[in-house]
Amino acid sequence: MTTWQELQAEVADRLAAASPDERVVFAVGVAERLMRAQEALPAHEQAEYALGLRPTLNALWEAALGNMSAFGEIKHGLGEHLLSEYCHNDGQAGPGDADGPAAAAVLHTAVAYLFGAGDPIQVVSSRAVEAAHERANAGERLPTGERSPTGDSNAVDPDEMLIAELHRQVRDLTLIGQHSGSLRHARLGLDIDTSARLHRALRIPLSTVGTDV
Repeated sequence: MTTWQELQAEVADRLAAASPDERVVFAVGVAERLMRAQEALPAHEQAEYALGLRPTLNALWEAALGNMSAFGEIKHGLGEHLLSEYCHNDGQAGPGDADGPAAAAVLHTAVAYLFGAGDPIQVVSSRAVEAAHERANAGERLPTGERSPTGDSNAVDPDEMLIAELHRQVRDLTLIGQHSGSLRHARLGLDIDTSARLHRALRIPLSTVGTDV
């Protein structure tokens, strides 16, 4: 049986081999799943700061799939964060709102898109894995439609939750790779028809989480 460490190494290798534009689409998809998990929480458990990054995440989808006009919204969203109290070097003594899985994923994806850096994408992948581990420790079940290596959809073993998340990431990278030709120049802008086709082919399946269909 494949271990989560082996799957994590596979994800890292595939990200390294992917184009910058493919990596951004991957990161946006992961950030979307983490954001939807945040939005699905009871109101009193939701992180207000993370929810406030939804417009930036929506703009990242547009930009990742070829709409260059979204650049300004992303720049503005990241700039607001950098100038806020949530961007600090105070460690645990400072506010930790931006360090939650959803918020961190959106912010790192924005950095990757604006500056073409690869390292933030790996951080996004890792934050999703960490979130899966936290859910397992909290006793949460596997999302509907996800299967553990033992075939038990109700497993709560932390390793199996990690494996399920990493299998999902491998699956997402495979799907994105099928559209590598169109995505390779997405940063330079795509025509409306191509962008619309990519939204249909990628945004819906990459966004699916839990009981979404």
